Amino acid sequence: IVFTVDGTRQVVALLPGDKRADTAKLAAAAGGETARRATLEEARAATGYAAGGTPPFGHPSPVVMFADPTLRRHDVLWAAGGTPTTVFPIELENLISVTGARWVDLAED
Repeated sequence: IVFTVDGTRQVVALLPGDKRADTAKLAAAAGGETARRATLEEARAATGYAAGGTPPFGHPSPVVMFADPTLRRHDVLWAAGGTPTTVFPIELENLISVTGARWVDLAED
């Protein structure tokens, strides 16, 4: 999910589909004061993809990534593949390796 931190910069939060991101935790992890879901335009500008189909890599410029530890309950994850109806399997180790995501507790309590 693409978020905007302090109204100016976009980051991506990787969470399982049954979890919601705590925006205060996300803002703190990104070194900011506030975070909100990115607008459709912000998400596309930052990643090159439409919201709802944003893949974890393949963006035109590097995007800071955070991964919630609850992802560790799965060895293989299904990630968005560039469109809202496309997904692909990826091993957790590979996802973290290719994205450079930092492990941070992001999920709402």
